[in-house]
Amino acid sequence: MGKTIHCRIKARLENVEELKTNHPDYSFSLKLKCTGCGEVSDKWHDIIESEKFPGKTGRSENNYIAKCKMCGRENSLDIVPGSNASYTNEDSEKLKSIVAFECRGIEPVEFRPLEGWIVKVDGSSKIYNEVDLSEKEWVEYDENIQESVGVYDFDYKLS
Repeated sequence: MGKTIHCRIKARLENVEELKTNHPDYSFSLKLKCTGCGEVSDKWHDIIESEKFPGKTGRSENNYIAKCKMCGRENSLDIVPGSNASYTNEDSEKLKSIVAFECRGIEPVEFRPLEGWIVKVDGSSKIYNEVDLSEKEWVEYDENIQESVGVYDFDYKLS
């Protein structure tokens, strides 16, 4: 059993009923730290719940497995099944956990949102797929409600 780390997000929503990832195929882009030696990766690593890789013993499968370049330790990380949550208009400007990671030997230290978010417009049937939050904000105009729709001031906390 490893350590559970939650990815909590915070954003200001404008006319957005729900913001969520395209789970289970969303690619959580993370920088990771080896808890054995403290080495932090300089590359981003993609963790996708629908992808599994066999460990060196072949007995278990994980969403992410890597050997630390510094200490040689094999570490793994999994997305906790059922931990994916939506961020709703009631959550606007509050921190809320949207996913949890089960960490063994590594833990995430940075998260960057990429493409693959889904935005459901408040008061409209409109749903935007593949929303890109890499710039930490997104804005559109919805013809149905004749107003702008947006996600602003996107931030996160890993703990």
